[in-house]
Amino acid sequence: MNSPQPKHPRRKRRGKNRPSKTQQSINTTAQPDAAGLDIGADEIVVAVPPDRDAQSVRTFSSFTAGVHQLRDWLLVCGVKTAAMESTGNYWVTVYDVLEQAGIEVCLVNARHVKGVPGKKTDVCDAQWLQQLHSAGLLKKSFRPEQDILPLRYLMRHRAGLVEETARYVLLMQKVLTEMNLKIHHVFSDLDGVSAQAIIDAILAGERNPEVLAALRDRRCRSSEETIKAALQGDYREEYLFVLRQSQSQWKQHLQALAELDAEIEAIIKRIAPPTDGDDTASGVPKSGNRKGEAKEKALGKNTLRMDVRKAAVRFYGVDLGAIDGVGSGLLSVLMSEIGTGEQLKEGFATSARFCSWLGLNPANDISGGKVLKAKTRSVKSRVAAAFRLGALGLTNAKGLMGQYSRRIKGRLGKAEGITATAHKLARIVYTMIVTGRPYDENEAFKITPQNTKKQINKLQKQAEALGFQIVAIP
Repeated sequence: MNSPQPKHPRRKRRGKNRPSKTQQSINTTAQPDAAGLDIGADEIVVAVPPDRDAQSVRTFSSFTAGVHQLRDWLLVCGVKTAAMESTGNYWVTVYDVLEQAGIEVCLVNARHVKGVPGKKTDVCDAQWLQQLHSAGLLKKSFRPEQDILPLRYLMRHRAGLVEETARYVLLMQKVLTEMNLKIHHVFSDLDGVSAQAIIDAILAGERNPEVLAALRDRRCRSSEETIKAALQGDYREEYLFVLRQSQSQWKQHLQALAELDAEIEAIIKRIAPPTDGDDTASGVPKSGNRKGEAKEKALGKNTLRMDVRKAAVRFYGVDLGAIDGVGSGLLSVLMSEIGTGEQLKEGFATSARFCSWLGLNPANDISGGKVLKAKTRSVKSRVAAAFRLGALGLTNAKGLMGQYSRRIKGRLGKAEGITATAHKLARIVYTMIVTGRPYDENEAFKITPQNTKKQINKLQKQAEALGFQIVAIP
């Protein structure tokens, strides 16, 4: 008969607030009053220096009362700065509460702190953030000032609303295609005056192509006979029902956009109030969007229903709209995501840092004196996307900026050329805001000693390949 096996003593389970023994020890003298927060949907794990409390790691509820308890505990522990990862949008409330309490919040990129030694737990993450922040190894992500946050929030909401509006236009086009009504083929825009007048008449019960074609605008380029032929289709009840709902939803979104634009305009005027004589003081011409143009360009369908260019002058002190490729869309994104000119200077010391934050400049990986990789980083930035969109519009632009765009795309390729042109635009915009000088394309594209040296080296290589030698003229 086998003897019974001795029972091993049960191991004590580690509590979820108990610090880990496998944690590395690093120098924490750079910022001794630092805390680390691991943000979750239901709970928040906070780690403070071990000498501040007998229980240096605690867990709080993500409810408002729990966030206030977290704030009070950090103040009792003498914490002056706290680091947290940008996890979804759960961090927003904690960030605002701690910032209002006078605690400096360091919002860090999750990629910079994902290498946690030992087991991957919330406690380990909070302790690791606390140690890295105490040692001064974390970089604070850029976030606009509090007065810019309402503008940024509404502008991002507006971008989603514009996408929803476009979706209903596409749905109307889909229904018309199934009805075999080629309205979107004979008119340039389905949401234009002529097309919408015909759709309204169809939904009202009109089926005669001659009557419908007579509703077209006199500036329409398609002939009346072509429009009549395009309006002969299948008017089934289910198609008309979906068309009516799609148009109704589209009009509701247009009304919501109008109300949103009015609110955004009010916020912009509150941040940078207009002054008397804006037309003369700002340097923005009363008529003409560019030099030599007879009249102001019409606003695009998706742009703000306000004079964005003059508002940008109040934000930055210079007329950025004078740059080819910089329009209302880019300026509105720049104002909402960056803020005023002073906030841009505080957030980014140099144009290189600004472009690095945008992900527009090459991130060179150098080892052993060799460049291993010279590609741009993958960065999701609304400002960078706006600069790329502005660069895309320079395809047929006249002037030195358009020439630069075509030349760089021919040398690097279309995608790389657009990024390089966006990089150029970002540097010009930053320099104008910092220096306060107006745009001068000759100054922006002047030949520098670095460019001269590159041209000389290129000519020397070409001459050596052909068996010649270049001699400088004394």
